Amino acid sequence: MKRVPSGIVPILAVDRRLPKPLQNQIYDGYRAAIVERRLRSGQRVPSTRVLATELGVSRIPVLNAYAQLLAEGYLESRIGSGTVVSRSLPEQFGVSKPSRAHVTATRSRPRPISKNSVNLQAIGVVPWALHQGAFGVGQIAFDAFPSRVWSRLVVRHSRNSPTSDLHYGQAMGMRDLREAIASYLGTARGVRCDAQQIMIVSGSQQALEISARVLLDPGSRVWIEEPGYQLARHVLAMNGAQMIPVPVDEEGMDVAAGIERYRYARAASVTPSHQYPLGVTMSAARRLQLLEWAESSGSWIFEDDYDSEYRYESRPIASLQGLDSNSRVIYIGTFSKVLFPSLRLGYVVIPPDLVDHFVAVRRAMDLGPATFLQSVLADFIREGHFSRHIRRMRILYAERRNVLVKCLKQEFGSSVQVRGGEAGMHLVITFSKGVPDRELTRIAAHQNLWLLPLSTCYFGKPASEGLIMGFGSTPVQEIPKGVRKLRNLLRASGQEFAASESE
Repeated sequence: MKRVPSGIVPILAVDRRLPKPLQNQIYDGYRAAIVERRLRSGQRVPSTRVLATELGVSRIPVLNAYAQLLAEGYLESRIGSGTVVSRSLPEQFGVSKPSRAHVTATRSRPRPISKNSVNLQAIGVVPWALHQGAFGVGQIAFDAFPSRVWSRLVVRHSRNSPTSDLHYGQAMGMRDLREAIASYLGTARGVRCDAQQIMIVSGSQQALEISARVLLDPGSRVWIEEPGYQLARHVLAMNGAQMIPVPVDEEGMDVAAGIERYRYARAASVTPSHQYPLGVTMSAARRLQLLEWAESSGSWIFEDDYDSEYRYESRPIASLQGLDSNSRVIYIGTFSKVLFPSLRLGYVVIPPDLVDHFVAVRRAMDLGPATFLQSVLADFIREGHFSRHIRRMRILYAERRNVLVKCLKQEFGSSVQVRGGEAGMHLVITFSKGVPDRELTRIAAHQNLWLLPLSTCYFGKPASEGLIMGFGSTPVQEIPKGVRKLRNLLRASGQEFAASESE
């Protein structure tokens, strides 16, 4: 006979000293939980035997309460499926007004929150960041991920994981994974490190957060790329940094301009291998100039090695950290773009003398990373699946990029300028007459085109408006249709273009 799992026992206030019968107390508790949506449609409730045991009462009041709830339609029972909250209850059912006591307390007492959270909330959720779709930035080719290989490794570790893995892990992360990453970074990215310097984090955002807490004080000045990655600015702002926007040109961050604006900044935050959003690569001269500035000014460099694995017209560019002979670079990487975002695993390479400081901050934040997927990822790298996957994706993304560039030229002719398509999974397009990019992306979202407006990447007044287009998750056969849809939207807004190459 199939065993039906018991549901979660809700919080019920049952008191034998009250004059109200126990069955009424149980009934009222369940009804309130359902009306207030603490119990949802289809959610299983515990059996009468389990609930009676949990409450320390006999089954009779529980049976009577369940009978009343079933009769009134709050619960439903099916043979072999147990008892669940009725699936026929309307979605809007149970929206209740707050109690008078709660309203009074809210009105009579202040409810202070931090200025930082208010500032972040004011940014809001923008429509171009809500969904997956054509040209979504930061989206991978989900259909090309080696799911069978990954699933096999997950099953292997599910069956063979020692009980010690259930304990808190190391603050730096699992040794096996750190060794695998150190080997990969030394070979593929020219990073000079060993496993003792690598900390496993949940992604590049947490890596920057920990770095900022270790190395910055409230009011510390930090160079940021202009335009640059908005979420990195949010992390720095939350840590009280005063940001100094430094312009980016075809050679990357203009170090001379940064020195002129504020030489003794505490740190610089850069994406030298593939700048976000413009896609340029920092030149060798600028890299050496940046390292010399950091050493002479006693400053730090946060290197986010964004999209470094994917270059289509040359070999991958070596890391800035590999040129650093004075241990001034904090190197940050993530598996979100090369594997999948929900993996939530990244890493930070720490100068040896700072490791203890990073560990202290990490322990104060969350003790350490979860262990299970670290073991899976370590095997994925060590067994060669990771490097093979990157090679396959480089070929796939190059094809999608080439088709996208070709279609843009066909539809817009000389009116469009394409930038940053030599690497990564996105490119930037600007138009000779300019476009109101924020309004355009809002309209495009209704057409299932998930573009990013270039203007949102500026800290100050936008110097340019344009569109950031991802091609990682958009199949080749969908790209021409998506570009034609974009052209029609632009023409509907009054834009005119030079003759396209197809005309």
